[in-house]
Amino acid sequence: MSNSTKYIFVTGGVTSSLGKGIISASLAKLLQSRGFSVTIQKLDPYINVDPGTLNPYEHGECFVTDDGAETDLDLGHYERFLNVPTSQANNVTTGRIYQSVIDKERRGEYLGKTVQIIPHITDEIKERIQILGKKGTYEFVITEIGGTVGDIESLPYIEAVRQLKWELNEDAMFIHLTLVPFLSASGELKTKPTQHSVKTLLEYGVQPDVLVCRTEHHLNKELRNKIARFCNVDQDAVIESIDAKSIYEVPVLMKEEKLDEVVLRKLSMPSTVEPDLSNWSLFLEKWSNPKKTVRIGLVGKYVELKDSYKSIAESFIHAGAANQVKVELRWIHSEKLNEENVGVMLDGLSGLLVAPGFGSRGIEGKICAIKHAREYRIPFLGICLGMQCAVIEFARNVLNLKGAHTTEIDPDSPNPVIDLMDDQKSITDKGGTMRLGAYPCELNKDSVAYHAYGRSEISERHRHRYEFNNDYLSAFEEAGMSAAGINPLSGLVEIIEIKDHPWFVGVQFHPEYKSTVAMPHPIFNSFVKAVVNEEHLVKA
Repeated sequence: MSNSTKYIFVTGGVTSSLGKGIISASLAKLLQSRGFSVTIQKLDPYINVDPGTLNPYEHGECFVTDDGAETDLDLGHYERFLNVPTSQANNVTTGRIYQSVIDKERRGEYLGKTVQIIPHITDEIKERIQILGKKGTYEFVITEIGGTVGDIESLPYIEAVRQLKWELNEDAMFIHLTLVPFLSASGELKTKPTQHSVKTLLEYGVQPDVLVCRTEHHLNKELRNKIARFCNVDQDAVIESIDAKSIYEVPVLMKEEKLDEVVLRKLSMPSTVEPDLSNWSLFLEKWSNPKKTVRIGLVGKYVELKDSYKSIAESFIHAGAANQVKVELRWIHSEKLNEENVGVMLDGLSGLLVAPGFGSRGIEGKICAIKHAREYRIPFLGICLGMQCAVIEFARNVLNLKGAHTTEIDPDSPNPVIDLMDDQKSITDKGGTMRLGAYPCELNKDSVAYHAYGRSEISERHRHRYEFNNDYLSAFEEAGMSAAGINPLSGLVEIIEIKDHPWFVGVQFHPEYKSTVAMPHPIFNSFVKAVVNEEHLVKA
């Protein structure tokens, strides 16, 4: 038996959004619960170098890692399930692959050869796939290939992993996720889409070892036999993935289906340790049986597509379970908020979160919402631009600074309370030019944040260009808005709080990126606790 890293490639067929990321994360969780070290990476077929410049309507949330990679939102799922940080190496895009190959060609590394998809692009892909395995840290590397088998964009990835399977032999395997739709007219589950999907994969030289079948109804033994026979897989390797109430139930369902057992057998990796999901089950128990329900408003400009705020929504699930409450989010479009309707739009809420974002659209609505939360003493959390809007609102309505704004929106503001860092003023490119990744922060011991974290030194992930303008700091502090957290290296304000308020916190960083099932984020935990302590509770 080989002692090298085992590679598991996860492909999808029939339709996108079947949940390859959740299946990958669930399998990883099961292997991890048996004591194995596991990581997951995502191969994205788009030509963008990263999703950093993509509109959230196009691609949902852009997730940021400790080392500053702007990545696909699936990496958020990986971290939330495994409680292990990801990195630049966990997300590979076609844009990054081609950029690397072209850079090598320009440097003369191909010695005058014609640069082609095979072998140059596929070799680059294979190299990226194996970076994590070659570190020797992980026993399993699960690689999720974005898109659907048959997509033109995915072809180089499929070819690269076909070659890798040939080279790695028993150290690699394929899981293919497919759809078994239910036709209500005939009252039947149909296997033909799965058969065609596997046939397409076979045409590319790839034989799946395991089929995970997304379905709304249970697969009986006869259907499993049929799929196994037509697709050349073992019957016990036809895994049912039935619709679940929550993504967090999927690891338990996959354990019942013995997905991890089949994978270990296929890779000749015996395990005498049974999966220990006791802590996971405790989380599910708390999530399923809340003592109360609290309503929190999420104010943003992308609320039509809830994936735009995926990590925030998941953070509320984690913090809700920790406090044994159900957090019911009311999604509020910031463009629709104004001074006249803000009271009606926010009526009945026990807490308010103003979300991050870029650009001027909806910013005045966010400022209206924050003013309402400040004046009516509703627990408030502002993240990134949400924190900056809280600063602008305070400057205008408490400090009476006329025209106070961020120079992102109003470059000629007479009171630029939020401004560009000096070293950013000469940058014109958009991609990868922000303050990205983890930065240290020192907390004031007399602050809400310090009590939430229980320590004075923290590290949090950033994704922004504009900062609190320290020229105004003393005026803000005299009026009651304090700097509760400061970057010790740059002196930049990371956290603002209003003392004379039940719970009013704005953070320049993104706490949602670090919240996991095992470790709900302290800021969200404290926020939900403060909401629970307020009076506007409704029974679950």
